[in-house]
Amino acid sequence: MTSLDTTGTGASDYVERIHRAVVTGVKQLGPGMIRVTLGGDDLRDYPTTGVGDEYVRLFFPDEAHLEPRLPFVSGRGWDYEEGVEPSQMRTYTIRDHRPGEVDIDFVVHEGGIASTWVLGAKPGYVLGINPPRDLYVLPAGVTKQMLICDEPALPAALRVAELTPDVETEIVCEIRDAGYELFPSTDLKAANWVRGSGNGHRPSRLVETVKRLDIPNDGSVYVWVAGETRVTREVRSHLRHTLGLPVSAYKVVGYWTYEVEAWSAKWEALDESVRQQIMDLYAEPEDGEQVDEEARIDEVFRIYASVGL
Repeated sequence: MTSLDTTGTGASDYVERIHRAVVTGVKQLGPGMIRVTLGGDDLRDYPTTGVGDEYVRLFFPDEAHLEPRLPFVSGRGWDYEEGVEPSQMRTYTIRDHRPGEVDIDFVVHEGGIASTWVLGAKPGYVLGINPPRDLYVLPAGVTKQMLICDEPALPAALRVAELTPDVETEIVCEIRDAGYELFPSTDLKAANWVRGSGNGHRPSRLVETVKRLDIPNDGSVYVWVAGETRVTREVRSHLRHTLGLPVSAYKVVGYWTYEVEAWSAKWEALDESVRQQIMDLYAEPEDGEQVDEEARIDEVFRIYASVGL
């Protein structure tokens, strides 16, 4: 993970915290995306990792016009004072960072606290936002990349492309329909739109699309994938096990889960021993032994598949 950068913020002694972010602008980008600009006094020293897929947690108020209850930073996470009910939280990526200001692009869809909030968002509304973290790691010497995504991950893909202008970039994105395309401010080698599927509206065609792509296994191309969790799980299997790409050649991230309530109900209904087995896999070894992260993910996904998750 890249370290936080406060260059241009005037902060040389930045202390991590959950920032109070005030809406300063709202812009409709197309039929499926709304951009919210966040600023205010408490974002004057808000940092950036400088990496295109940096992500944050947004803390929402109970009602749009109210103040959210903000936690305090604790280790690599956060906590609340005793007796304080946690605010609802969702994960988003930063579309742009400027000193004292960030843009967050929200996918518009039915239901959900974030989509409901953004459809009524106006200047003066307040969210909480934690310092960003990133996942994208371009290997040294690689000059080509494929960014594979759906609509919720498109803002991150576009920013990755913009922040790596010297890398030849191809974007493959699944969108609900024609008219939902968005482009970066930099040139692309290609933009391939998988129209009319996925994104919670119809069955996804992203996996079959990826399987038709010419992805060389010679270290010349970096593949970044983000989208619905089950879809990205299949894409990862193709990259890792079918194509045999080395770990350094790809990054696969699940951004959201289709019918997450049903998924959560299945999880809660699992035998306790199965849930414990999964949690044990994610636990850090007490002796500090190095863990093969990709092998661990393989085993977690194997268990998920065996129980219908």
